[in-house]
Amino acid sequence: MFRATATASILALLACLAAPPAMAQTTLAQTTLEAPAVAPKKQLRSPDVIFVPTPQDVVEAMLDVAKVGRGDVLYDLGSGDGRIPITAAQKHDVARAVGIDINPDRIREANENRAKAGVEDRVTFVNADLFESNLGDATVITLYLLPTLNLKLLPKLLKEVKPGTRVVSHAFDMGSWRPEKTLTVGGRSVYYWTIPARGTASYDAAMAAASGK
Repeated sequence: MFRATATASILALLACLAAPPAMAQTTLAQTTLEAPAVAPKKQLRSPDVIFVPTPQDVVEAMLDVAKVGRGDVLYDLGSGDGRIPITAAQKHDVARAVGIDINPDRIREANENRAKAGVEDRVTFVNADLFESNLGDATVITLYLLPTLNLKLLPKLLKEVKPGTRVVSHAFDMGSWRPEKTLTVGGRSVYYWTIPARGTASYDAAMAAASGK
């Protein structure tokens, strides 16, 4: 009886080793604990702000003041339901528009709106932390954040995006860094800057604003 059991065990092991790799792994997994096939996705932190949509007339004004057009790459930080990137593709013919939002519910909503608008070829929505996202290829950046977040973001913009990149903010400025243009649309403020080159007075003023001066 012992010999028969041992023989059966040896035959089972040989069969396992002779099997194709995928089958062998499946067989061995029956007697060992499997490691996860994919590492767990990093848990994103809670949103910094609640979602309040930008009115469409303000969206239009933001894109107009930045002269958004063909060839531009637009990044919308805190993109919500996706209306700014979608409008940029529909009405301003941008080469590409990217919306970044930390809330997965907003990303799902934005993707649904993108499909309805038929702009999937030029608009992308990313569930990510905007402070950890690469913005280096942007030519236009739009945002509707809180003043403290604008100032927290400013050093990243000055370091990462190209001089001349246009920045437009709905409702909130960037402290002591004075905007080049300020609009009022339906009682709401729109602020416009361009990213300055290092070594200029405007760059020094922006860095001072970022440090709270």
